[in-house]
Amino acid sequence: MAELLIVDNDQHARNEISSIISESKYNFLSIYEASTVQRGLLLLKQSQPSALIIDLSLPDMDGIKFGRTALQLYPSLPIIVVTQLKMFELAQQAMNSGFSSYLLKPLSKNELLETFDRVLTPEISSAVNQVINKGSGSFITDLKNPIESAIQFIQLNYGESLTLKQISNQVYLSPSYFSRLFKEDTGMTFVEYVSFVRVQKAKGMLRLSSLPIEVIANNTGFANSSYFATAFKKIVEKTPSEYRDQFHWESNITVTS
Repeated sequence: MAELLIVDNDQHARNEISSIISESKYNFLSIYEASTVQRGLLLLKQSQPSALIIDLSLPDMDGIKFGRTALQLYPSLPIIVVTQLKMFELAQQAMNSGFSSYLLKPLSKNELLETFDRVLTPEISSAVNQVINKGSGSFITDLKNPIESAIQFIQLNYGESLTLKQISNQVYLSPSYFSRLFKEDTGMTFVEYVSFVRVQKAKGMLRLSSLPIEVIANNTGFANSSYFATAFKKIVEKTPSEYRDQFHWESNITVTS
């Protein structure tokens, strides 16, 4: 069974996370909550969750230490930090400890869901696809809403090679008609939209991981790091390196201020 464990002594924060999940494609997750490490460890030992969300300011143990303890129990467990602590050293400790992501409060719905898309285990990813596709095991096109279907397909497969012809075939439209309809509905060309989606995914990985830029480019569907850098700068007005450095610089300012 797909489960999520939230360990945070802030009831409001736990409620916020639960609300985001209940209104997303991950609403099939069974959510368990704990306000202390003692209770969290008990729940961990009773059943291995599919992911663990922790705050670093816990009443009975340092959050970093708790996360490391959880990884000793389950080395492949995705751990997502959600905290108000904007200190770069803590973010670095979390990433070096093998945690999957470091998110700041107040929590962004998009960042949390993008993090889930990136870090959840293959078991969960499979379950997500089954829920989206109504258990059919394959993508279902809504013929009444071909552009919405195309967008959903792109969101699910942004890391793969995507072509206009492939997607137009997926929604049973001619490439020329699909291209015109897609631009009318989204305000972007097909190529522009695919790049936009991939860049949004890459932004989260640049902020919250130390993965090499070439790896991020590959994982988000770009043919090479040079093309990735060009597309990223066009949309964000910064290179991937500048964007990552800005995040680290802002974190360091917080530490020294």
